[in-house]
Amino acid sequence: MTISIPAALARQVDRIARKEGRTRSELLREAFRQYAARLERWDRLLVEARRGLPVRRLSESEVARIVKEDRRGRAAR
Repeated sequence: MTISIPAALARQVDRIARKEGRTRSELLREAFRQYAARLERWDRLLVEARRGLPVRRLSESEVARIVKEDRRGRAAR
């Protein structure tokens, strides 16, 4: 398999690979494994959330307010 990535990203990959004593391939395989695992966790969470939560339609302004409150709470910690 061959992939193309921007030069700046390739330099980052090389720098991290050198720092960790790994090859590019090892580093990118691990990155993909973690990415795929995270997607699977999100999929499972969404399935569980849909099963257990009542459907509630939120307006765009309600979503913005909830996100803003959450971010403030995280920043205060």
